[in-house]
Amino acid sequence: MTRLAIIRHGHTAWNRAGRIQGRSDIPLDAEAEAALAGRTLPAPWDEADLCASPLMRARRTAELISGRVPLCTDALMEMDWGTWEGQQGSVLRADPASGFRDIEHWGWDYRPPGGESPADLRARLIPWAEALETDTVAVCHIGVMRVLMAVATGWEFQGAAPFRIKRDRLYVINIAPGTWSATPEPVRLNGPQV
Repeated sequence: MTRLAIIRHGHTAWNRAGRIQGRSDIPLDAEAEAALAGRTLPAPWDEADLCASPLMRARRTAELISGRVPLCTDALMEMDWGTWEGQQGSVLRADPASGFRDIEHWGWDYRPPGGESPADLRARLIPWAEALETDTVAVCHIGVMRVLMAVATGWEFQGAAPFRIKRDRLYVINIAPGTWSATPEPVRLNGPQV
């Protein structure tokens, strides 16, 4: 069995404005840089392999919390939100013609116009995760984390998720081919709690 600890990148200006980032390569904002500079990975995760999405917000988060350069992999790229990237979810939600739905009404096949579905992410993430040979920390995005946690918990993107993703926490998934499980509680980063 291999353990995968996943963590979300720090805040960006688009996060704070409620804009959908997807594949847009938005950097961490100054406040996130300062907050993450005071945080570190707890043992034993500080010695685990380190990888990240190639998007700068994830790469930089990995560097700040580990003091190392991560191995970047396209498997950890955020979901492609197609024509909705850069828009605000609240504006899309208010327009019945947009087709925008809240996550608990997605199902695996929900797809933004010109974008990816959770099933598309699952198809690229499962082979990547099951090929890991050692315990690994992956700095990635909330869409990637939701899909990985859905696989580990059996959630089908219908109804309330059995987990809540917060920043500055490692969500640990135990992986054996075809058998995944999530540990009940996330692990906090070392340093001042936000």
